[in-house]
Amino acid sequence: MEIKVMGPGCANCEKLAVLVQQAVEETNIEAKIDKVTDFQEMAQAGVLSTPALSINGEVKCVGRIPTKQEIMDWLQ
Repeated sequence: MEIKVMGPGCANCEKLAVLVQQAVEETNIEAKIDKVTDFQEMAQAGVLSTPALSINGEVKCVGRIPTKQEIMDWLQ
C-alpha cells in the first residue's frame, strides 16, 4: 500500500503524518508512507489545499486533518 501525506511541512501536515503512522501500526498493514512537499506534484494529484492524504493514488482527504479512525477505515 502506498500512502502519501501532502503538504509543505506545516504543523497540521506533521500531525497528519503522525496519525497515519499510528493508524498503519494499529491496523498491521504494510505500507510505504511518503511525505510530498512539492507543490507541482500535489497539483498534479488534484490537491490545492493542505494537508492532504492519498492512499494508493486516490486522494482521500484535502484541507483538513482526518481522525485516526477515518484513516484506519480508509486503510481497510
